[in-house]
Amino acid sequence: MSASGDSILLLGESGVGKTHYGAQLLRRLMKRDCQLRMNGQATNLESFEAALESLSEGKAADHTATSTYVDSVWPVSHENGTSGQLIWPEYGGEQIRSMIESRRMSSAWRMRVQHANSWMLMIRLQQTQLGDDILSRPLSDLRKAVPGNPAHQISDQARLIELLQMLLYVRDMSHPRRPGNPQLAVLLTCWDELGFDGSPSEALRARLPMFWAFLSSRWRTPSVMGLSALGRPLNPHTSDSDYSSRGPEHFGFVVTPDGTHSPDLTWPIHLLLDEHSQQKAD
Repeated sequence: MSASGDSILLLGESGVGKTHYGAQLLRRLMKRDCQLRMNGQATNLESFEAALESLSEGKAADHTATSTYVDSVWPVSHENGTSGQLIWPEYGGEQIRSMIESRRMSSAWRMRVQHANSWMLMIRLQQTQLGDDILSRPLSDLRKAVPGNPAHQISDQARLIELLQMLLYVRDMSHPRRPGNPQLAVLLTCWDELGFDGSPSEALRARLPMFWAFLSSRWRTPSVMGLSALGRPLNPHTSDSDYSSRGPEHFGFVVTPDGTHSPDLTWPIHLLLDEHSQQKAD
């Protein structure tokens, strides 16, 4: 973790749980009982206040407005004594989908891509769908496709690959001599709802094989983890009394790359910061 601060670019479409994870992570940092803890005054917490209040009441947080983008700056320290500055963004996930569909990136997003040391991609596998091909539909069915069908939509796998290719292109164009790829962590969110017994990488490979192949071709050892920021499903309108009485800080877990469950929600952040520090040392 650098003294000048490390920035993580948080990537995720609508509904993957960015707000819930940010709120739960912020709460963990303030409690100071995880590997990372808050080490000073955080800024721009307004976008998380409503989410923190909802979780305290045992309710799911509201959806983040599409136009929102706020960089919240959190000074953090590790239990081994190192410290740094974590820049945590909160934004509407529709911005990511719009970026992919239009194949255009605003100047503000270009700046974020260029200055981020690490990327964290949040994917909710339950929301993804595979496109039809000769493996999922017989050729005879594909030949019967009616020409007047609605415009073809790219698959979720192709869209995720397109997103990373756009980001890598913008990053490489801004710093053509910068070595290697950024540190990358893939978080498979709402893991408690997935019902998968294997490791996170096995789940990603089984559900999105083409996307997994792309990741493996660009990153030698992709860091894939599972995340349940809330620990259980919550309703935005009905309070979970057990959740509110015990406190949100007692819920949620991370599934590490080897399949181990950890209650430390700061674990993925620590991994990215640690990998970035090692890369700079090399």
